[in-house]
This record gives sequence, structure tokens and C-alpha cells, in this order.
Amino acid sequence: MEEQRICSHCGCVLEEDEGFELDDDLLCDDCVDVHTTVCDHCEDTIWINDSVADDNMTLCQSCYDSHYRRCEGCGRLVHDNDVCWNGDYPYCASCYEDLDTEIEEYGYKPTAIFYGDGNRYFGVELEIDSGGKDEDNARRIKVQANFHADHIYIKSDGSLDDGFELVTHPMTLQYHMDSMPWADVLQEAVYLGYRSHMTSTCGLHIHVNRTAFGENRDEQEAVIERLLFFVELHWNELFTFSRRTQHSMDRWSARYGIEKTGKAILEKAKKGNTGRYAAVNLCPYHTIEFRLFRGTLKLNTLLATLQLVNRICDVAVNMTEDEIAAQSWLAFVKTVTELELIQYLRERQLYVNDEIEIEAEM
Repeated sequence: MEEQRICSHCGCVLEEDEGFELDDDLLCDDCVDVHTTVCDHCEDTIWINDSVADDNMTLCQSCYDSHYRRCEGCGRLVHDNDVCWNGDYPYCASCYEDLDTEIEEYGYKPTAIFYGDGNRYFGVELEIDSGGKDEDNARRIKVQANFHADHIYIKSDGSLDDGFELVTHPMTLQYHMDSMPWADVLQEAVYLGYRSHMTSTCGLHIHVNRTAFGENRDEQEAVIERLLFFVELHWNELFTFSRRTQHSMDRWSARYGIEKTGKAILEKAKKGNTGRYAAVNLCPYHTIEFRLFRGTLKLNTLLATLQLVNRICDVAVNMTEDEIAAQSWLAFVKTVTELELIQYLRERQLYVNDEIEIEAEM
């Protein structure tokens, strides 16, 4: 006698050409409708009890584990390509927009707000660590910075162990000196337990707008050639100024190497493989980025670093390459009038070699 085909769930008898097999079970059409569903990603039939679903989508466990996350806000299933991360927590785009977050993702880039009157603007990226990737701490630091204007935003940074990155909108040097409340920001960061110089992770990066170097790309590149020539010509002094270790400099802000002309250095930079991890990063389209400097929470050091970058830009804009080649470091620093920069040059024995009392870096 031929063995009967029986539905594993309801026990009804099936004809020879009826039934659907799932795992080791045989199901009638009614039980298929009641107990199974189809994965919207791979289109396999699966048990409803084994599915992962929201109001719009049903997935098998394998597809969910491999390609999806559940939004922490609304519970909706979101493909990995569309997830918005807030720290370690995934969100859909709608819920992410509604978050009152103080720490943005690394790729966050708002519309720039320019502060101060002039044609040369400096954007600062200051990495701080060891105090926590903490929303409340970020809020407290932003309050100090943004009390009168939207001066900074804060981003996560995977290179930091337990901190984040403070990023300013573009500001003239004078605005940084007179109106940006750096003293309050740095003091609050130290009070909250953050460090910058006293870590192995933190840098101080300064962006300068390319339009400060000329009206078109050719004019800008001619100035950048002279800027690179100055940096390579005085590399030893700038390395001392930077406070970086050799290992840190090689890893995060490598030099291009001295050549006979600035044009040759620029050509080497364009053909090199350092990417953005160069002492002077030329990858951004609208800015160049000075990456030489170790992070700091010491006010005088930060202001002196901005002043030095401004001085280097002045040299590149106003001097010929022959004049730069003929100028010694001592002749260069003798033109410095900014008190913060003079103080820092003395601390690093780059101005005169008299001994002075030095306040510790943080």
C-alpha cells in the first residue's frame, strides 16, 4: 500500500502532487499560509517563528545578521548601507535626525560658517582623549565654545581611545585670538579629565583655505609650492616645534622630503602614497591641512601654533623661492612679534637659548 502524504502540522491527507517541504516537514497549502513567510532579502521560505520582522519587512535570521540592524529609536529594520550610527547604536535616518546628539559621526560636515573679516581662515581640529566619549561632557564643552556663536562641533574619531574631536568653523587668526573662547574650552576639557599632549593618540590639525593663496588653481599651487619648500627646508625646527615623536610623525604626518624646488616637492606630493597622513595634507579640495602638531590643551601652545601657521603662509605668499632659500630659521623667527609665539619658541629653544620657566603641557 502506498504511504499516505500527511501534513506535519494539521494532519490532513495530501494528494501526491500536493504539499510543500520545509526543513523536514511537509505542509499543506493552508499551513504554509499560516506558519511560513518569505524573506524579503533572499526570498527563501522560512518559518514565521524564525523570522525577524517589522511593519514593512520580513527577514530570515541569516539575512538579518548579515545585512540589517534594528533602529534603536523606532525598531524599524534598516539595511547596513542605510544605518546612521550614534556611537555604537544604529538608527534609521528619520530617528537619527531627531536625536539630540552632541557627538556627530566622523564624516559629519556642516555648512561652514566663516568668522572674522579677512581672506585667510583657519579651521582647527583638536583631538582630546582619556575623558570619555561622553555626551554630557561634549555638551559642557560646546556650551563654553558656543555661548555667543556656533563656533565648534564635536565628532567621534576612531583613532582615539576614549575621547572625541573638537572642530571649529573657519575663523581668521584675529577671531581665534580675540573672540573664540579657547581659554574656557581648554579649561573645561582639562577639568573634565581630558588630555591631548599627554596621550599617544591626539593631534592638532589646522586647515587653511586655498583661496587665501590666489584667485585660481595655478596661483594657489605656486604659493603651495613655496609653502612646502619652507616646511621641508626647516623640517628639523618644525619637528621640534610639533612636540611629536618620530614614530608619531611618520605615522600621522609624514614629510614629503626636500627637493631643489618647491615645484618638485609638490610633484612628489601628488605622486606619493602618504594620502592625507602627510605633514601638509593636500588632499582636501578647498583647504590645505597642517597635520604636524601634537595635540594640546595649553592655551599658549594652541595660539602659538595658529600664529606659526599664519607666519608660514605669509612667507609663502610674499616671498620668492630664492628669498625663502636664503632665509635662515633665526632670520625667520626674528620677524615674529606675536607674544604667544615668541613664548612658545623660547620654550622649545627655537628663538633664543635662554632658560625660561615652562608651564606643563596637557
